[in-house]
Amino acid sequence: MRLRKKAAVSLVCAMVLAFLTGCEAQKEGEAMKVTKEAWGKTDDGAPVDLFTLKNSAGMEARITNYGGILVSLKVPNASGKVEDVVLGFDNLSDYLKGHPFFGALVGRYGNRIAKGKFTLNGKEYTLAVNNGPNALHGGLKGFDKAVWKAKELETKDGPALELTYLSKDGEEGYPGNLNVKVVYTLTNKNELKIDYSAATDKDTVLNLTHHTYFNLLGAGTRDILSHMMTINADRFTPVDKDLIPTGELRSVKNTPLDFTKPVVIGARIDQDDEQLRFGKGYDHNWVLNGGGGNLALAARVTEPTSGRTMEVYTTEPGIQFYAGNFLDGTNVGKGGKVYKHRFGLCLETQHFPDSPNHPDFPTTVLKPGQELKSTTIYRFLAK
Repeated sequence: MRLRKKAAVSLVCAMVLAFLTGCEAQKEGEAMKVTKEAWGKTDDGAPVDLFTLKNSAGMEARITNYGGILVSLKVPNASGKVEDVVLGFDNLSDYLKGHPFFGALVGRYGNRIAKGKFTLNGKEYTLAVNNGPNALHGGLKGFDKAVWKAKELETKDGPALELTYLSKDGEEGYPGNLNVKVVYTLTNKNELKIDYSAATDKDTVLNLTHHTYFNLLGAGTRDILSHMMTINADRFTPVDKDLIPTGELRSVKNTPLDFTKPVVIGARIDQDDEQLRFGKGYDHNWVLNGGGGNLALAARVTEPTSGRTMEVYTTEPGIQFYAGNFLDGTNVGKGGKVYKHRFGLCLETQHFPDSPNHPDFPTTVLKPGQELKSTTIYRFLAK
């Protein structure tokens, strides 16, 4: 009799445990799903959606298919408080008015092409000039202003969003019909993983990147000068007054651009140095020591007050560190916060600026039958 009672109690306990475990699994599963909401329309009437990704570790990313923009990224600090660490706006209309590439996917060519011209297979191509004398970040209507097709995904690593776009032959002056796919995954290891792929039907040049402005203290809180930066690069590509690479790969040693060991960003940013004068601070491409191809640590940035650290891993050969030098308070962001001078920093993984005009740089030419594949991971830690 006692044995039957014990067996019955054990069975009830097992059922309760299974129920509770199932509930927890359901909650976790729910937390890891992608949710979608209508977010307005573009000026020409194209509908735009906003997607929310939540992982099992308490992080949340909100991404819109307009420009593939990362609208917000909520990350816990050392005490567990979750805050938004990326600059942006609360609504679509503010993005449509124009902005300095907050959170956007950038293409066809991230960064600058000198005088908006390059030669490929003996033919000269002319691009829109939208940054002084140069073409910048894909032109007047680059990938940051496209409405991408979106598909929600659930992966073993966490919730994901697949974005696809056909950039037609001649768009913004670039040759070839280019099919682009970008997959954002918010992993359960507190990583925002970005996988890029692309294929073309004609020789073209391509340099895809992501242009989020990060502030690990919280978006709109203050400047990023107290953040501590490390970049895994012994060399950088010095620029002229128009921020076009000279072609040299220069050692960072004994320059303010030496981040081979952790340095507070504000410590040397205003030194009387020609490169800093040209960029009005840090706005340069670092030549990563790994050379690209394999996923490797490119940079680490830590904010001491919050305890947050962001590590950047990439398969790209370069990374552009931009310290928000041209932010000037004209952009009023989420929650009415004003984005002032150096209130955000960008770490844009990339091939080098103006590579089509520098044959010694790693090539950005993509040919038919080839597939571009590139991965960048922004990993967040707190201690």
